[in-house]
Order: sequence, then structure tokens, then C-alpha cells
Amino acid sequence: MSTRRIETLVDGIFAISMTLLVLTIGIPSISGYVSEATFQQQIATLAPKIGIYALSFWILSLFWRVNHRQFHYIKRVDRNLITINTIWLLFVALLPFSTSLIGDYGQYYTSNVIFNLNMLLIGLLYSLNWYYATEKGLVDENLDEKTIKFLRRSNLILPLLSILAIILSFFIYTWAEWAYVLTPIIIRIQRH
Repeated sequence: MSTRRIETLVDGIFAISMTLLVLTIGIPSISGYVSEATFQQQIATLAPKIGIYALSFWILSLFWRVNHRQFHYIKRVDRNLITINTIWLLFVALLPFSTSLIGDYGQYYTSNVIFNLNMLLIGLLYSLNWYYATEKGLVDENLDEKTIKFLRRSNLILPLLSILAIILSFFIYTWAEWAYVLTPIIIRIQRH
């Protein structure tokens, strides 16, 4: 079975999820007389929501990009790979909800744990997708073992950072999700 249909579905889910993320910011609700200073204060209170929006958007964009890299090598799909991808997309589509939750209730560790569990499941399923495709011979026959192993290791970065963020959620919950900004640094270290 061709990969084209699943790639189209992935593009659609990512486009919708990334667009819905902006709705997690919301407009401040101000009643009564509003001065310019009051309005500016209310806008300033959106900073944490804008921050988590930007982080979630960035993470989704990374996943979209690396998914395309993965499917550059994956040449065929079977029923199981479609199932793995569908479940993966379920958690990708859930990210606007968990982002909204942490944007509105980031001061509670439960909302941080839910967000980071969402990220963990996205990362684990993404990693499983590559592992399954390489084990079942669904990838390009000319793909070397070194690239396969490198991508397997790279795919574990998000799950490991998610576990770190879950642990941090119990101690510094308002900053735990920022563990994900370590991703490019870890990738750079891994390449060397």
C-alpha cells in the first residue's frame, strides 16, 4: 500500500491541530470601564498562554518535519503501520486541548502532567512507527543500518524529555514543559 494517503492525512491533522492551537490563547474578558492601562495589563496576563502556544506550535512543527523525513524512507505501509499512525494522530490532535489546559491551569501540576503525558504518548508512538516500519521491511531497501539506528535514537529524545517534564511537573510545574527546548541541543550532541 502506498504511503501517500497516510501522508495526506498527517498533513491535514497537523494543519488543523496547529491552527486550533491559537484558540488556546483566548481573548481576555474585561467588564466595565476599561482604561488603556487596564487593557495592557490584561494583555500582559496572556504571556504564559502565548508562551505555551508557541512551544506547542514549535513542537508540532518539528513532528511534522520529522514525520516527512521518516516517510521519505518508508516506502510501503500495512494495516498495523496505519493503526500506529492513526493512534499517533489521535494524540497529536489532542495537543490543542492539553495546551489549553496548561495555558488556563498551568499553576496546577495535574494540568502539566496531562500535557506532558500527551507529549510522551506522541513521542512513544512516533518512535514505535519507525521501529515497526524498519523491523517489517517497509522502508527503502537501500537504507543503511547506521541511519536506521540514528533515527531510532533520535526518536527517543521526546519521550525522554517528556519523562523529565513529568517529573519536573511535581516540583516546578509552571516551567516543566520548557524541558522540550533542550531538543535541538540533544540532537546536536547526538550527531557528534
